Amino acid sequence: MNEWTTAGLWLAVIASGIYHGVSPGMGWPLAVSAGLFARRAGDLFRALGLLATGHFVAMIAVLLPFGAMLTLMVWQRQIRIAAGLIVIAAGIYLLVNRRHPRVLARIPPAQLALWSFAAATAHGAGLMLVPIYLGLCQAGDLDVGHQAAAALVTGNLITATAVSVVHTAAMIVSGGVIAIAVYRWLGPKFISQSWFNLDIVWALSLVLVGGIGIASTGYDP
Repeated sequence: MNEWTTAGLWLAVIASGIYHGVSPGMGWPLAVSAGLFARRAGDLFRALGLLATGHFVAMIAVLLPFGAMLTLMVWQRQIRIAAGLIVIAAGIYLLVNRRHPRVLARIPPAQLALWSFAAATAHGAGLMLVPIYLGLCQAGDLDVGHQAAAALVTGNLITATAVSVVHTAAMIVSGGVIAIAVYRWLGPKFISQSWFNLDIVWALSLVLVGGIGIASTGYDP
């Protein structure tokens, strides 16, 4: 891949992180609630840290299996196509089933890291990163054999960790900026009066990202 393609993929990682952070579904209203309830800004930042932890674990839990599969170099194109189809299917499912998962309501508010992990998993946030991640993990001119496989595993592990870290950082910074603004200046009424529902946009973006992932393989049906 050339430098422009690589830069574009990393920008997509950051952009998707900002997109997730801005979305109330990834938890920044819970951080505002924690700060207002305790009347301490420290509780808001603690909540943001827990949300970031859960989101990171959800991201890397989705990316690592795909990274491991890419060691099967001969099937790399088919794996990327299958991943794109999975992402599209997740988007279509969210469009059809508009109800929020009940399991999220059963997690105690004190367990923010677990809630963040469950929310990111249920909304397919990690799946949105898969086509971008697979693009970054494209195998070069490596020799076949165990040495090439070992190099791929190591490289994919590092890439998966880097993608998860960069994405989660962008997510929590963007969400944190909104949370702090609501906590200090805008007030909780801002959420009910000024925000809009991102559920349909989220589902459509999964379909779009999956389609781009398939198109990037050069697949010709």
